[in-house]
Amino acid sequence: MIACYILHSFLLDKFYVGITHESVETRLLMHNSASYGNHFTSQANDWEIRLIIPCFTGSQSMKIEKHKKEE
Repeated sequence: MIACYILHSFLLDKFYVGITHESVETRLLMHNSASYGNHFTSQANDWEIRLIIPCFTGSQSMKIEKHKKEE
């Protein structure tokens, strides 16, 4: 499944927009366990899924991600 997703951290009071080719739930576990080193999501471990947007192509998911990050 290709998807664009939005996570929220109450601790940081911030949102994170990402894309994935695997399950969003798997990605959520990785974000909450700081699997991405010093990246933004490693600053908290209380990320929750707020929105999942299923996509037909990787290109479509990247366009949605870019649009949401520019808002």
